[in-house]
Amino acid sequence: MNHPVRTPDLARLTALELRDALAAGEVSAADATRHFLDVTQRRDPELGAFISVEPEAALARADQLDRRFRDAGPVGSLHGMPLAFKDLVDVAGMRTTFGSRTAVDAPPADEDDPLAAAVHSAGGISLGKTTVPEFGLPCHSENLISRGARNPLDPERTAGGSTGGGAAAVAAGMLPFAPGTDGGGSVRIPAAACGLVGLKPGRGTVPTDRQEDSVRNLSVSGPLARTAVDAALLYDAMLGGPRGEGRSLPRARRAEPDRLRIGYSTASPFTPDLEITLARPALDALTRAAAALERDGHEVAEADLDYAPGYHEDFRTVWTAALTEAPLPGDAEQLLGPLAAYFLELARGYTPDRLAGSVDRLTRWAADARRQLAAHDVVLTPVLAFAPPLIGTFTSLPPAEDYALQCRFTPYTSMVNVMGLPAVSVPVLRDAEGLSWSVQAIGRPGTEGHLLALAARLEHLLG
Repeated sequence: MNHPVRTPDLARLTALELRDALAAGEVSAADATRHFLDVTQRRDPELGAFISVEPEAALARADQLDRRFRDAGPVGSLHGMPLAFKDLVDVAGMRTTFGSRTAVDAPPADEDDPLAAAVHSAGGISLGKTTVPEFGLPCHSENLISRGARNPLDPERTAGGSTGGGAAAVAAGMLPFAPGTDGGGSVRIPAAACGLVGLKPGRGTVPTDRQEDSVRNLSVSGPLARTAVDAALLYDAMLGGPRGEGRSLPRARRAEPDRLRIGYSTASPFTPDLEITLARPALDALTRAAAALERDGHEVAEADLDYAPGYHEDFRTVWTAALTEAPLPGDAEQLLGPLAAYFLELARGYTPDRLAGSVDRLTRWAADARRQLAAHDVVLTPVLAFAPPLIGTFTSLPPAEDYALQCRFTPYTSMVNVMGLPAVSVPVLRDAEGLSWSVQAIGRPGTEGHLLALAARLEHLLG
């Protein structure tokens, strides 16, 4: 007697389980795409995760992949997997607005950004563009052209940023995972806010990223997902290769990292310029993760870190100077939001000597910080200092106060971009309000796969 094939419940599958079902022909790319489009239609009006959704293009791509599957099997490691890029990344046929009124009427992109091309070549299907703050500058995802991304754990709160739309979409089940970019925490911050795993690779690790070894080259591409294994699946595809195959996924699936020397620290380079105050759950998450790893056999001790002064001002100079490279029209000042306009005013006021001095000092700061962290295989820190603020908290402030509050909210993320090291954000606990609290694990150069294995191990240890 033949038994009917049972179609998996897509809402219950991890990204890896969905990928395997697609590769086995148990689920079609069209069915997977329709499922996530349906969830998006239901959930996005409340959460604002997407700036734009392109159902016709997504379903046409899914049908194309299904035809190719019937002829030759799965296209790549992400065959038929729905996803969405943040609206800073060009996708052929879709408009890139940068979350700004300066580009809201831009024509659709003629071709994929190299990152999008790599993910699409592995079989990914873009459903649309996810919400970002203006030019990806803040650590939230509110802007003047859309509703802004809200946190699925509490829709009155921010989803973080700048990959906040992607994080909200993944946490709400609108996507199985999402590729992001991280220039100062833009993957790790929303991952922590929404209870996800978020990987920031080291500088120059992802082939489609800028390869320049400079503190001015802050942004890298990394995945957000509900589990470390799912993040590893997407990360390996982002690395490229004939079928998007890499070494991170096998390591994460084993979840057996080598025995490590692990330090933990609450030292932030923003002090003493800014007062950094940690909420009790942020400290509890750090303590819980460190204790779990020590019980698991790792050597765990507090890290003695003493960051050189001057980071706050020099990072702000380098961070805001990048806005002068953005594609701005002549009337940008009238179209930009208050924070971006403030940043642009600052950037245009920097003399070449001022910028060169900040770059030089930040380069020396990074070398000293890397030397200190090198005493450990991994250093644990909090990700967020306090709970994700209510929507409108940052944008209601004068720009200088807005930026200072963002730095106090995320006092441990941008320093890793300046150092050029890899790091992963891992959820550790939920508080009484249902909010998630994470730790950041900072690794040595080239240890992205090991960090994902450590994240998977923490998931196992903490249940």
